[in-house]
Amino acid sequence: MSSPISTDPDRSLVLACQDTPDVGFQGAFRALYERYKDRVYNVCFRITGNATDALDASQETFGILFRKVREFRFESKFSSWVYRIAVNASIDLMRRSSSKAPVSLEALQGDASGDGSRLDIRDEQTEVPMAAASRHELEAEIQQAITRLSPKMRAITVLRYVECLSYEAIAETLSISLGTVKSRLSRAHAALDRELTPVLDRHHLR
Repeated sequence: MSSPISTDPDRSLVLACQDTPDVGFQGAFRALYERYKDRVYNVCFRITGNATDALDASQETFGILFRKVREFRFESKFSSWVYRIAVNASIDLMRRSSSKAPVSLEALQGDASGDGSRLDIRDEQTEVPMAAASRHELEAEIQQAITRLSPKMRAITVLRYVECLSYEAIAETLSISLGTVKSRLSRAHAALDRELTPVLDRHHLR
């Protein structure tokens, strides 16, 4: 069996950061940043539910990566480590902000139509305005349903259905067993089914 260090697609970029002297480190790290900036922001946005907190969590994630990438030893895939940091940063920020008012649907609609959203499945330039508006409304309602999940179920839902990670990758990312992954996803399915059934009916998607 191949070791993680030989199969990790980020190996060369990570090693470039680890082997580069301080004077050139920022340039080497930028390549990693460019590869992961959209994925990290997307995870943070889907977990926190709004663009402001997603940006804060993303900045915290890359701050940690910047400081600790030289300590990474390929005991897991680098992407799993990045996602773990992003999930933890998002959940920690939510806990610190737990006294804030809930995010409104209007705010979610505004955020979901921004550059950070990757639930888009078509090029808007090919859609008539009414269809695009309806799709953004649906995306916002789905995002609102996700934000009503508990932080742990929210994170696992985002990793599975937004980032399309396998059960094994989720288990590695969150440092939990496959059984726990399946159990949390099952509970998330049930909760989202209750939330989204009327939404899908309203949009004639059932």
